[in-house]
Amino acid sequence: MSSISHGHQTLTLQGLRFDANLGILEQEKRAPQPILVDAELNLGSQPLLPQDDDIFHVLDYRKVRRIIIDECTAEHVNLLESLIGKLAQRLLQLPGVRGVRVKIAKLEIFDDCEVAIRIEAGEW
Repeated sequence: MSSISHGHQTLTLQGLRFDANLGILEQEKRAPQPILVDAELNLGSQPLLPQDDDIFHVLDYRKVRRIIIDECTAEHVNLLESLIGKLAQRLLQLPGVRGVRVKIAKLEIFDDCEVAIRIEAGEW
């Protein structure tokens, strides 16, 4: 019988799409545009089984999803670099989070490609 009781845990939200007020172009300042957010949160070493199967003893992914949407829609931001930095800082403040990897893509800025920034911060 194995004596392994812990493992490295990463919480991932992938493909989260919503509209945000982002950009320096006139059309971007007039109307929100669709963005796509991927986020990975390093939770470090965690028990293979939560202590009591209670949502209050783990990082609730519903809360993480809401924070991502709220941070990205709180106000108009000119630069994608500013937005992703602000979001990474906020996610790093969550209890138990040791590191974050975040990618934000603007889906409609060009007809032939998506533009994205990815940042990695904290421990990995």
